[in-house]
Amino acid sequence: QVHVAESGGGSVQPGGSLRLSCEASRFTLQYPHIGWFRQAPGQEREGIAVFSIYDGSTTYADSVKGRFTISRDNSKNTVDLQMSSLRPEDTGVYYCAVGSSIATTLIPTFMDYWGKGTRVTVSS
Repeated sequence: QVHVAESGGGSVQPGGSLRLSCEASRFTLQYPHIGWFRQAPGQEREGIAVFSIYDGSTTYADSVKGRFTISRDNSKNTVDLQMSSLRPEDTGVYYCAVGSSIATTLIPTFMDYWGKGTRVTVSS
């Protein structure tokens, strides 16, 4: 069992920035992928960024490339999502999850443990 918790959501105007943090009871090679996912109202949950503990590699959805950065903060033992140039379509509940899959994936069904989510609203 791995406990996962997100923090850092809130409201921001278009063009603004937010930083989300993901804490897990353990980040280990047993669950080598930590991902951020979001679910907009009335839509399916989608993967937006994944970090691999294996080699520090990252994978992003096309919709956030160049605007979002996923990284590990070893001092805080978190995996953070820095979001910049936010758009109204980035609005949703953001979830962190850890996965045991060997392959790096943005597919939600491949993740094993989930946080409860943090809400991000981008609106003027």
